[in-house]
Amino acid sequence: MRKPTRHSRLNKGSGGGSTAAKLPAKQRLVLGRRGVDAFDRLPDDLVLSVLAGLAARAACPADLAAAALTCRKFRELAAHPAVLSRVSAAGVAVRAGRWTDAAHRFLRRCAAAGNLHACYFLGMVRFYCIGSRATGAVLLARAAAGGHPAALYALAVVQFNGSGGDKADKDPRAGVKLCTHAAWLGHAPALRELGHCLQDGYGARRDTAAGRHLLLHAAAREHISSRCRYAGCAEADAAASRFMVDWWALAAKPGEDGGGNDDELRLCSQQRCGRRETRRHEFRRCSVCGSAIYCSRACQALDWKRDHRGQCAAAARRGRAEGNAH
Repeated sequence: MRKPTRHSRLNKGSGGGSTAAKLPAKQRLVLGRRGVDAFDRLPDDLVLSVLAGLAARAACPADLAAAALTCRKFRELAAHPAVLSRVSAAGVAVRAGRWTDAAHRFLRRCAAAGNLHACYFLGMVRFYCIGSRATGAVLLARAAAGGHPAALYALAVVQFNGSGGDKADKDPRAGVKLCTHAAWLGHAPALRELGHCLQDGYGARRDTAAGRHLLLHAAAREHISSRCRYAGCAEADAAASRFMVDWWALAAKPGEDGGGNDDELRLCSQQRCGRRETRRHEFRRCSVCGSAIYCSRACQALDWKRDHRGQCAAAARRGRAEGNAH
């Protein structure tokens, strides 16, 4: 007669069920008698690889935070620079309504780890919202040096407007150089801005045909990006703009402190932009109605197609009527 083995004795029980299946879920995750969590036995480099892959595909900041709650090892290694440097553009896209010291610390750690998306996002927040323009410009420059297209274009807008300084600080040629680099990387707003600069001869020699070609390229790029998402670039640009729009909307509410709201400084009239003047009369005005202002030629062209075409003529007629009345 065959002698029962140890394996068969372990699987044997009342009703035919296994002993492991009867254990509570908490006990099934424990190995040995010392109460060591199963995840603590995993090699650090394996966990780092898993967390880095998750960070690179994060759809929101909460994804990485949820993974960090899994166990003590995940919580410790989620703050490793190898993980924070890989967080996606959506993973650093904190919402303005959820801005806290903890969110600020998270972005600072990601930026310190070399994450270009975090450098760009935090740079835009500091420069335009919080008012820390020096550190914001440094972060934008760091992202631009790493080849981040949205950061290159953001610095170009700063150069075109002389943002953070006075009117004498405008440098159209430097803005065109930055725009050219961003456009070469396929950034649609930079392509549009560069096209208008070439058509107007602003910061570069006038070349109407080349400007028109770039504008057509920008339109095609925007049409394609509406159907398939480019990795990081358009998403990062939209996330920063959404944060700024929401930030100033919250600042306009009674009892809210949005970081030093000043009624004399106006927002770009392109509703999805969110940039705000850093000094009075910094942004360019619509030459027809004079009521709309824009941080860039690209924003002006977009707003003309979306909204301002129908509003401009009515505003101009209204302005003329008021002038005749006086």
